[in-house]
Amino acid sequence: MMQQYRSNSYLFGGNAPYVEELYESYLDNPGSVPEKWRAYFDALQHVPATDGSESRDVAHAPVVESFAQRAKANAFAVKASAAELAVARKQVHVQSLIAAYRTLGARWADLDPLKRTERPKIPELEPAFYDLSESDMDITFSATNTYFTTAEQQTLREILQALRETYCGSIGAEFMHITEPVEKRWWQQRLESVRAKPSFSAAQKTHILDRLTASEGLERYLHTKYVGQKRFSLEGGESFIASMDEVVQRGGERGVQEIVIGMAHRGRLNVLVNTLGKMPKDLFAEFDHTAKEELPAGDVKYHQGFSSDVTTPGGPVHLSLSFNPSHLEIVNPVVEGSVKARLDRRGDKEGDTVLPVLVHGDAAFAGQGVVMETLALAQTRGYYTGGTVHLVINNQIGFTTSDPRDSRSTLYCTDVVKMIEAPVLHVNGDDPEAVVLCTQLALDYRQEFNKDVVVDIICFRKLGHNEQDTPSLTQPLMYKKIAAHPGTRKLYADKLVAQGTLKPDEPDAMVKAFRAAMDAGKHTVDPVLTNYKSKYAVDWTPYLNRKWTDAADTALPLAEIKRLAERITTIPKGFKVHPLVEKVLADRAAMGRGEINVDWGMGEHLAYASLVASGYPVRLSGEDCGRGTFTHRHAVLHDQNREKWDEGTWTPLQHVADGQAPFVVIDSILSEEAVLGFEYGYASADPTTLTIWEAQFGDFVNGAQVVIDQFIASGEVKWGRANGLTLLLPHGYEGQGPEHSSARLERFMQLAADNNMQVCQPTSASQIFHLLRRQQVRMFRKPLVVMTPKSLLRNKDAASPLSEFTRGEFRTVIPEQNADIDAAKVKRVIACSGKVYYDLVKRRDEKKSTDVVILRVEQLYPFPHKAFATELKKYPNATDVVWCQDEPQNQGAWFFVQHYVHENMLEGQKLGYAGRPASASPAVGYAHLHQEQLKALLDQAYGKLKGFVLSK
Repeated sequence: MMQQYRSNSYLFGGNAPYVEELYESYLDNPGSVPEKWRAYFDALQHVPATDGSESRDVAHAPVVESFAQRAKANAFAVKASAAELAVARKQVHVQSLIAAYRTLGARWADLDPLKRTERPKIPELEPAFYDLSESDMDITFSATNTYFTTAEQQTLREILQALRETYCGSIGAEFMHITEPVEKRWWQQRLESVRAKPSFSAAQKTHILDRLTASEGLERYLHTKYVGQKRFSLEGGESFIASMDEVVQRGGERGVQEIVIGMAHRGRLNVLVNTLGKMPKDLFAEFDHTAKEELPAGDVKYHQGFSSDVTTPGGPVHLSLSFNPSHLEIVNPVVEGSVKARLDRRGDKEGDTVLPVLVHGDAAFAGQGVVMETLALAQTRGYYTGGTVHLVINNQIGFTTSDPRDSRSTLYCTDVVKMIEAPVLHVNGDDPEAVVLCTQLALDYRQEFNKDVVVDIICFRKLGHNEQDTPSLTQPLMYKKIAAHPGTRKLYADKLVAQGTLKPDEPDAMVKAFRAAMDAGKHTVDPVLTNYKSKYAVDWTPYLNRKWTDAADTALPLAEIKRLAERITTIPKGFKVHPLVEKVLADRAAMGRGEINVDWGMGEHLAYASLVASGYPVRLSGEDCGRGTFTHRHAVLHDQNREKWDEGTWTPLQHVADGQAPFVVIDSILSEEAVLGFEYGYASADPTTLTIWEAQFGDFVNGAQVVIDQFIASGEVKWGRANGLTLLLPHGYEGQGPEHSSARLERFMQLAADNNMQVCQPTSASQIFHLLRRQQVRMFRKPLVVMTPKSLLRNKDAASPLSEFTRGEFRTVIPEQNADIDAAKVKRVIACSGKVYYDLVKRRDEKKSTDVVILRVEQLYPFPHKAFATELKKYPNATDVVWCQDEPQNQGAWFFVQHYVHENMLEGQKLGYAGRPASASPAVGYAHLHQEQLKALLDQAYGKLKGFVLSK
């Protein structure tokens, strides 16, 4: 019995955590554990002992449970000697101490260059917490699950020293929250094997100093030459430029061929010059206001984007800095969408060749909701980009506060990333070598596991939020320390001189050389490739500088319509669709044969089918796109007999033709802002794809207003960025209350100017068909905002005969459809847009009115003056023109189209309004009030002109 106990005493209950960790190491690599343990685990699994080359696919939980059961048996079998128990317990306590440093060591790390706070009391990091004392320091313990040394045993003193060097130096690592054991061990091995200390050559160290010199040198040059001008200086965070340089160089070495960067204003000018290689003379021209102006509006210099190609050890890398407004983190999803488009273009499903890099401020990272929304996209199928490298310029003050109690509710500004288990490396910005090491680790982790990773560069902000700010007004203590700080470049230069890496005069010589380059306006990044052209680059030239036109050849031959209809209504043999969907497919097949009119869902499908068959990819995303919020689309069919959740779907539009372009439909996460930003970014990088975002209800676009204001509406006039993104926004007054009626048409109309976008409200199946096709067939790219219907999806009056698909085009204005009305007898013209048209026709039929015509304005912006005027001229005896709308008077299109309508009216005509009264809410919530309002506005449309009347 004693022999059995001794052979299994390591299974005593107190040792369970240690044994379990050894077992995890064994599962990952059997050769990583001692031979005795390997033989034991092999026997436990009933498999022969092997070398470390064979993988184990054995359930973990049953084996761990066996440890516990054997431990209990052993405990009852014999009482261990006090000495043996003490050693076993101390071994377990040592393992707990190691785990504590891996988990909490960052709290003791030397991270603050200003050294403003004392090290917190954390008992778990003290040996005494585990009943380990000075007398235990020279006792040897097992070290088989650490990477500090190749030896299997170390003294406690050696283990403790290694732990503190690794986890409590200039780097504070957080990775133990990661679920995957393989990833946790990866971080342990990479950090512990070098004790979180880089080993750079003299040339590498000199290069780091060169980047610090460039970073500091540019800021000081601008500070003296352009006194008081805003530039959002990087001084105090110069190590960030060394980090960016490493991102580019190591990224290229690891196979990255494109890097898309998103960042706000802090340090942006420095990145433009010292990372992307923008010519300093071009930047100076912007400060001097001598730069050539080419855009209708333009933007400030610290919002501008730029692109270049640079050499790296792995070959040329294309760098792209995204244009960004002052809405800080809103650029995040835009960058991710741009990266996704570039990956799709390359056919890279893993995300290895294109790298998104997002640069954050500490306060914005913790405070902006779009950060969380974008992180939530990271590992989803439709938005996966292979992992993002996040760099935080953490100047510990945000905008006006330096107290974390006021700037966030978390310990670290980066804690939000733990929701996706991203590892975080906090690093002291005054240790540029540590910053570069963290960057290397981040790049390697991203390329190895294709997941997000964060480098939190803790630094300071030497000047104010901008150069006109006086931060000492509110932060006197902090800025006393900053005033006494010699600067990161000076500290590192002195260190290299003290090491003998550089001669005493070399750092100053580097400063003078950089100053001379600035005076000459030369590149500070060498070498920048000026004539390199990647085969994956997109040529936007065919889409630019085009004159606006509403016309496009969008009709299709009848034979092609029938062929497409047959393909999109065919399902695989044995595929069982839901009975309701079966009816939809049968009806669509009949529509394709011309037996019944084509409804909205089929018209939309025919548009997509025709585009992918012609080589135009289609990407459709939103919260309920596959089925459609109103169950009208059914782009993705589900086998009712499927047995696995991730199998048994069929997307007919992916099977339209051999060699067709891709059709992608994505049911997105419950996000408007990040998903719309993502799709805008996708469309900005790919003009060949019809990129569509659909709101579940049009009202929900409210949640993405920043994307609409700062990118969709103004991106072209500010930055010269063409974009063909399409928004489908369900809009219609159906008595469903305030949040399910209005897509806020008035907001888009208010933003419409300079031919910046198209705002359309189609009212029939053929119209949506031609409109979607027009968006791609025309050779220019403008955002398209479509007010799509709800009740009209199934309204037979909104269905269209096949003949309207085989001829014609999108009609910006649809004339009066009743051919029996005598134009000479018409006294009133009612102009409208959207679903209210069908209500107006129904009321006219009830009244048997023969002197009123109804015009549908299907394109509200750019307003179709010529088409509208042509229709008005047909009725020279009409004295009244009425704009009728469903929306309240202070909403909808009225305030914007009244001037357009008035401009085209004939002499002597009067313009009036018919619609709901002005309201603070988009719609009423009571069904009976909705019906009363509808009756009243129809009465207005046919009654005497009241209230505000414009005369021609």
